[in-house]
Amino acid sequence: MSQTKFQEDLTMGKKRKTHSPQFKAKVALAAIQNDETASQIASRFGVHPTMVSNWKRQMLEGAADIFDKNQKSKKQAEAQTNELFRQIGQLKVENDFLARKLGS
Repeated sequence: MSQTKFQEDLTMGKKRKTHSPQFKAKVALAAIQNDETASQIASRFGVHPTMVSNWKRQMLEGAADIFDKNQKSKKQAEAQTNELFRQIGQLKVENDFLARKLGS
């Protein structure tokens, strides 16, 4: 696809279609069952075969997280750590600013 064609697509308002997590799970489960090929599943659900493969892989990789009881607490801890790092950065900037003002 040429650069101008790509720009025209963007200006024409074409957007990527977003699918709900429930839809992705349904497609991935159909792919995991191996009753049909990825192309057959893709045509049945109206998506590209690559998406079927990607969603299947994501489901298989994330399946263990369903049974992980500490997953929520890990996410909360990560969010808290990110917030603390943000606060440390802000305090460091304020401290450096005040040190320069006092040193002048």
